[in-house]
Amino acid sequence: MPREHVAQVFVQQAGACVRLGSPLYAALLARAAGDIRDGGPCAAAVAGHEDTSADDALPLRFMGAVHALALTGRAPALAAHYPSTGGSFDPEDPDAAWPAFRAAVADEPEWIRDWLTRPPQTNEVGRSNLLLSGLLDTVPTAQLPVRLFELGSSAGLNLRAEQFRYTAGDFAWGPPDSSVRLADAWAGPVPDWLRAGAARHQALRIVERRGCDPSPIDPLSADGSLALRAYVWPDQSERMERLDGALRVAAKVPATIEASGSVEFLSEVRLEPGTLTVVWHSVMRQYVPAPEWAGVEREIDRLAASATPEARFAAISFEPREVSGRHGFWLSVRAGNEPERLLASAHPHGIPARWPGHGDGPGRG
Repeated sequence: MPREHVAQVFVQQAGACVRLGSPLYAALLARAAGDIRDGGPCAAAVAGHEDTSADDALPLRFMGAVHALALTGRAPALAAHYPSTGGSFDPEDPDAAWPAFRAAVADEPEWIRDWLTRPPQTNEVGRSNLLLSGLLDTVPTAQLPVRLFELGSSAGLNLRAEQFRYTAGDFAWGPPDSSVRLADAWAGPVPDWLRAGAARHQALRIVERRGCDPSPIDPLSADGSLALRAYVWPDQSERMERLDGALRVAAKVPATIEASGSVEFLSEVRLEPGTLTVVWHSVMRQYVPAPEWAGVEREIDRLAASATPEARFAAISFEPREVSGRHGFWLSVRAGNEPERLLASAHPHGIPARWPGHGDGPGRG
């Protein structure tokens, strides 16, 4: 029953899209699952991936491939249903896009097969909401130079996190004229630790921005920006606006992304006196094989053990984990050799965040 297995993976992702606020993708993925069972064009497009697992994110690769067809004008009938391409979507008729979607898949099987070999690189800008919050809490003194290193950087957009504007109620931080505005960043009260960090730092002094990724994306290239846009769900306009704004920031604020694995990348990192070296990552751990992740943890332990009051170190992550028996996405911070602290939970796309005691829910995007 290999097709049935793939169909079930698509059904699971459809459920995640329901929870994460994409009724368009929920409907299309459910219909695609049925088409896979029936041996239709979707089954032909994913042929060869019958042994897929949830961690492969095959449905997200597939949907990104089809979205790219709409974004490039290769599927105009489908583009008419996608808000990201100027089309319209009626939540009361979520299946309206299906005929055009199925036709696009039937017309472009080779295009889709090529995209299925690529990692699903969302580089979700909203996750900077958590990473930046952890950084504000961690930097001990104003204007301390920060060296920022990111694992699984994709296009490195979140390496520019201090260039974005964050607001929630009466809380605001970041350049008022930023092209990236993360509104309603927190559900419920903004925690005291974040207000204290924001008051301590009117701005952050980032003196180095470096990241790694097995398949880095150049956000300033046409192919790179297409890939990033393709993996944003087309009925989530706020996410697309954040991405477009982050691409404009990336054109002004350089960052270096190396094509390498996380262990190799971290093995070259050394602490420097007079600075805070920060290693951070967000929603990438599940894509890293367990043996490699054990190597990442060893490298982070090495850096933590070498930290001094003159050469500081911190590790910041926003990753899925179970806390008190519940699955959620959590911000954690480890300063030097101190124990890890869990500071907040959040929607998988980073907005809104909640500090512990204000709830969280499962999902994947």
